[in-house]
Amino acid sequence: MATVALLGTLDTKGVEYQFLRDRLRHAGADTVLVDCGVFGPNAVEPDISADDVAGAAGTSLDELRTAGDRGRAMATMSEGATAVLAGLQADGRLDGVLAVGGSGGTSLAAHAMRTLPIGVPKLIVSTVASGDTRPYVGARDITLMYSVVDIAGINRLSARILTNAAAAVAGMAGAEPPDVVTRPLVGATMFGVTTPCVTAAREHLEGAGYEVLVFHATGTGGQSMEALVSDGFLTGVLDVTTTELADELAGGVMSAGPDRLEVAGRLGLPQVVSLGALDMVNFGPIDTVPKRYTDRLLYQHNENVTLMRTKPEECAELGRRLATKLSASAGPVALFVPLRGVSSIAVEGQLFHDPEADDALFAAVRESADPAVVDLVEIDTHINDPAFAAAMAERFVKMTRGEEPR
Repeated sequence: MATVALLGTLDTKGVEYQFLRDRLRHAGADTVLVDCGVFGPNAVEPDISADDVAGAAGTSLDELRTAGDRGRAMATMSEGATAVLAGLQADGRLDGVLAVGGSGGTSLAAHAMRTLPIGVPKLIVSTVASGDTRPYVGARDITLMYSVVDIAGINRLSARILTNAAAAVAGMAGAEPPDVVTRPLVGATMFGVTTPCVTAAREHLEGAGYEVLVFHATGTGGQSMEALVSDGFLTGVLDVTTTELADELAGGVMSAGPDRLEVAGRLGLPQVVSLGALDMVNFGPIDTVPKRYTDRLLYQHNENVTLMRTKPEECAELGRRLATKLSASAGPVALFVPLRGVSSIAVEGQLFHDPEADDALFAAVRESADPAVVDLVEIDTHINDPAFAAAMAERFVKMTRGEEPR
């Protein structure tokens, strides 16, 4: 029988969690009810008490109540809940997690769920599920279900929604994993302007016996790939499209954060990297581009995406950042430089063709890359040339099979 952890603040949502526990048992799942509430009496008896959760975070419920700081209490209980879920998983008592709540309860549950491995079912019924969900989901496979009405008692609408949620997580928790052929997993990054390169490289690697997971380099894409690296899923990365660094530098909407391009290197995984789409920074609709950039070269990719060409000084900084990150790697690294264009719209004759900016990028990479760590491979083609893709893929195969020439 699958076991689902119910994670919530029973001082405010006890009735709802009692309903969910009953629905899960009706669906054939066992439950572990974890109380993360602090400031009020419970309407239902938990399996793991709030004091146990506080203790897992190194404090006590009495201390949190005496302090009277709700923000600190929620942060502490988030850490305690994280430790409790880890313990349940280690004991083989965690096949899925379900939570309900408003912004506070959602934040608490999502914090704990994000520490669980990808593949463990994670579902939150939330009042904030129809808004900007990136702060809650991050790079993990958390499913959000919009509650429609507030989480405030059981009524004909909430009963239906919560019943659906219980049935969904019970089904996910009890599902048998599919039988798949085990092949080495590779993470690759792609954008529309680097698709031909990644497609050709993926086909080459698949023919060589690898399974390739392609991530859209939209910020969360890079974060998701690096989360899989952290979890030990990937053999190595074919990081063709490092454009998220440009958004981090210039304030675009597709940044993957300041730590992008560091996880694989820190863990010593093989990396074959390129400069894909470092010619652009991403913004939303054209009227959302910051005023400081309105005099720049802009390209409306579609009604929701506006691209800005990176200037030479920005490209130089991007080259330094990328090369510095790679130079700190503990494992093998090859950096492939496409001398005739880093995207499909940066080649000669296209809107973002800018030899001065490209030269600044390439020069910074050459100057900043540590030759004792990074093998710099310059090829006189654009990034989407089939020969460039083949060279990257072949180098990756040699790296992961111990055939490195260096």
